[in-house]
Amino acid sequence: MDLGLKGKVIVVSGGARGIGNGIVMGLSREGAIPVIIGHHESDNIKAVEAVAAIGGQAFQFTAELSVPEECESSMKKIIAQFGRIDGLVNNAGINDGVGLEDGDYKRFMESLHKNMVHYYLLAHYALPLLKQSGGAAIVNISSKTAETGQGGTSAYAAANGGRNALTREWAVELLPYQIRVNAVIVAECWTPLYDWWINTFPDRDEKLKKIVEKIPLGKRMTTTEEIANTVIFLLSSRSSHTTGQLIHVDGGYVHLDRALIGASTSP
Repeated sequence: MDLGLKGKVIVVSGGARGIGNGIVMGLSREGAIPVIIGHHESDNIKAVEAVAAIGGQAFQFTAELSVPEECESSMKKIIAQFGRIDGLVNNAGINDGVGLEDGDYKRFMESLHKNMVHYYLLAHYALPLLKQSGGAAIVNISSKTAETGQGGTSAYAAANGGRNALTREWAVELLPYQIRVNAVIVAECWTPLYDWWINTFPDRDEKLKKIVEKIPLGKRMTTTEEIANTVIFLLSSRSSHTTGQLIHVDGGYVHLDRALIGASTSP
């Protein structure tokens, strides 16, 4: 299926690693031009080179997105270079474990800047060109923590609740411009960061086993490619009448019956 993304300029925050990189690689396979914004320049460059290796074209701009001024300057550079933006994927962020008991005001606010404020800022500064593109789309990557809780991560959960609320708010506000806004909600997805986290447990394999047993569909982790496939569809004209949706790509983790935990789902 041709998704109609060839030559489209799509900005992806945090596009060098994990879910963001899965989205970048998927976009390049569709002939789009992904533009990465992230704070690790070396990782950004590697991602651009990986796209070139499969015959695609990508670009990168280095910015610390928790700093509002760098959000603005990076978007201005993109606008100056390309003169157009056809889509935006807000993805960058980290579950930094700022809890209620062990956190404080400063760390809480810093986490909101790491995980939500730049979603607003990048959309704000990209908006003039998104309006011009005709049929543009924004996709916000969010986390199940906003709906299920996790414990010990108040700031990250709050940020993701904000991401979900912004998705619905922008979908309404941008209706006159035919800009669609949706969110993809992630539960347990295998990324380098997830691999690092699972290795902090003394019995890594046992911890991982307990997690995957709670994922109804296939008793396995979601892949970055599976997240990317849904994001790319939402960016494309094939989803031309879909907006304001929170779409869970999680193997049924959030919504299916808890009685399925531990039960076999094979035929």
